[in-house]
Amino acid sequence: MNSLESENRLKFADLHTHTVFSDGTDTPERIVKVAKSCGLSAIAICDHDTVDGVLPVTKEAGASGVEIVPSLELSAEGNNIEVHILGFFIDYNNGYLIDKLAEIRQDRVVRMLEMVKKLNSLNIPIEADKVFEIAGAATVGRMHLARALHSQGYVSSFYEAFDKYIGENCPAYVSRFKLDPKGAIELILEAKGVPVLAHPHTLNNDDLIGDFSLFGLGGLEVYYPEYSPSAIEHYRAIADKFGLIKTGGSDYHGSIKPQNPLGKVKVPYSTVEQLKDAKPS
Repeated sequence: MNSLESENRLKFADLHTHTVFSDGTDTPERIVKVAKSCGLSAIAICDHDTVDGVLPVTKEAGASGVEIVPSLELSAEGNNIEVHILGFFIDYNNGYLIDKLAEIRQDRVVRMLEMVKKLNSLNIPIEADKVFEIAGAATVGRMHLARALHSQGYVSSFYEAFDKYIGENCPAYVSRFKLDPKGAIELILEAKGVPVLAHPHTLNNDDLIGDFSLFGLGGLEVYYPEYSPSAIEHYRAIADKFGLIKTGGSDYHGSIKPQNPLGKVKVPYSTVEQLKDAKPS
């Protein structure tokens, strides 16, 4: 083993973080500083349906010694199941990707208006303007709606908002994604990235992982805050079965998910190297 290989064995990465550009509470710059203090060597900025959080930290990260993996988390739907696909080492200047993300974000606005309308029909007079105010320049999502409900006293916690009103199969939930899983995977490949299935337990159907691998899926998020050792072994076996890279991360959202601090879940830096090697040419 040479000195570089030995050094890399001591390096770790958190490959699932969110910033204020989607539903996190930290700026990208803040996350880099926290990552440095945690001893992380690399982080992936994986904002929902946007790459706006990547560019602000590329220079700062280089100066701090924390490597930024340019990434995103695409929302898709198939068979009435919401599916999230992470894209690692994407070309965030890819014109086709930028155009498609603009369409998806507009679709999110329409979706949010419909969810607010449903809540109003349930005698919850929440206003869409309040949700968009909380979201600011970020990609608007259900977490912003949960924050609006919580701030106005309609729920006691963000989790109650999802469990009672805006989670899948709840009365104010609206399904409205332009992408299916195959389309999300293909979009990431078009942007020269590596598509990875995020938090696979949410599928409640492991058979779909094999289907996604046929579409070009390159990895599986095996390590996740909610996973027990047995769950990790379960997904490790599935990843091995389909030849998928085993990734992991804390799904960091800042103060809105204090139970998931940055670095709570981390993977060896060798995982970053595997993703680099798998990146389409």
